[in-house]
Amino acid sequence: MPTQTLIGPKIKTALPGPNAQRVLAGDSKYLSPSYTRSYPLVAKQGRGIVITDVDGNEFFDFSAGIAVTSSGHCHPHVVAAIQKQAAELIHMSGTDFYYENMVTLAERLSKIAPMPGPHKIYYGNSGAEAVECALKLARYHTKRQNVIAFFGAFHGRTMGALSLTASKPQQRRRFGPGVPGVTHVRYPDVYRGCEGGPQDAEAFALGCARFIEDKIFKTTVAPEEVAAIFVEPVQGEGGYVVAPTPFMQELRRICDRHGILLVADEVQSGIGRTGKWWAIQHTGVQPDIVCSAKGIASGMPLGVTISKAEIMDWVPGSHASTFGGNPVCNASALATLDVIEGEGLLQNAAEVGAHMLKRMSDWTGKHKLVGDVRGRGLMIGVEIVKDKKTKEYGAELRDRIIESAFEHGVLFLGCGPSTIRIAPPLIVTKDEADVAMDVLEDAISTAGKSA
Repeated sequence: MPTQTLIGPKIKTALPGPNAQRVLAGDSKYLSPSYTRSYPLVAKQGRGIVITDVDGNEFFDFSAGIAVTSSGHCHPHVVAAIQKQAAELIHMSGTDFYYENMVTLAERLSKIAPMPGPHKIYYGNSGAEAVECALKLARYHTKRQNVIAFFGAFHGRTMGALSLTASKPQQRRRFGPGVPGVTHVRYPDVYRGCEGGPQDAEAFALGCARFIEDKIFKTTVAPEEVAAIFVEPVQGEGGYVVAPTPFMQELRRICDRHGILLVADEVQSGIGRTGKWWAIQHTGVQPDIVCSAKGIASGMPLGVTISKAEIMDWVPGSHASTFGGNPVCNASALATLDVIEGEGLLQNAAEVGAHMLKRMSDWTGKHKLVGDVRGRGLMIGVEIVKDKKTKEYGAELRDRIIESAFEHGVLFLGCGPSTIRIAPPLIVTKDEADVAMDVLEDAISTAGKSA
């Protein structure tokens, strides 16, 4: 495991500093206003879990660039692989020609796929493209048009992926109509849907899955016309909500009964983030197709759709990408897998994640603003509420807490209506996690006193 010599963040200037203010002015003048920025961080350098801004301030990154830099920022092995490949060949287009490392990476991914092989693999550039591929493939293979997705889901911003997305109205506002044939149903957010204990939670989760068969198939779409069910084993933008195992198992049974494909969107939850290669592996359920991106290349743009071989049966020209499977991105992905395996980062993610969850286990009783703490591995959500009885969302309070943490040198991001997402690089240590938890807890306490 790489060791960090810093014992905490180092803030040297008022935030944003003078150099950052100059960049912010240029950003406001030239860049699209559609970007969502939580606070004025202007990154210049990254090493491990540390981000240094343009004014020399050093932050602990507990966002990992939105769960992307799985091996840490600029891991030496990943950097060396990128540099070596960039000096040999940057592009020739895997759509029309061949790259050896497209095959090498596919072999590696096939070995860790969450369903039995043989497998076929498609390369794109992002999570949205991986989902678009899965959507088109499901329709092509099954010759069916309809798909089912879940409220709270985020599958991407391109039109097909956006049509599956149901996380925030702004993501879809003024872009309709979307791709037809998508039906959304309730995702089993146990915190908000169940007042009782474990048995009630299981019944609620099963009810969410069975609603598809009991209601949707009897009132809205016929099961023989449904190509796929798209599900995040842990919802990302939806609030880091973990799908209960009974729910996932029932989805698998429904798909098997009706010849429907189960597509696992693991763009944010995959590649070791939850302590296993794939979050769905915690449930014992095997998908037919899995979508990956973000952490797979530790910062380089790569999207991957892994399918059972018999499902990816389309013919040349059906789907392609000029840059997908770019040799530099593939080299970064191979190096990232080397680091995760060689440095025991799956185990580290599980252990440090358990350490943080244990530390936060009393926060719902200790802090009046904390409604729920949930997650797996290094994918943890802290839901902020205005009132614990009504569970009223506390979005403004959440944003205030995140901004306060930034001012004290720790980078978090929000997700869902009012959840703080905790997703550091997989190399994070328990000591570093404790520093971040100290900052976060202090920010929550301060916000609670002023609420």
